[in-house]
Amino acid sequence: MKGSNSDLEKVVKTTIYLSDITNYPKMNEIYGEYFSEYKPARAAFAVAALPKGALIEIEVVAEVK
Repeated sequence: MKGSNSDLEKVVKTTIYLSDITNYPKMNEIYGEYFSEYKPARAAFAVAALPKGALIEIEVVAEVK
């Protein structure tokens, strides 16, 4: 996000894809470390598979100024 003149405080929405929904509690814990005070809108889904065997993929929509 540094190259886009944005930062985590400008995130308005995230979409999280998990290859295994049982990883949701751990993801939520780590996510909270990055978004502790400010909490953007969020959606999370279990998917059958992710590219290159990834466990998680996060799509972020943020303001750019």
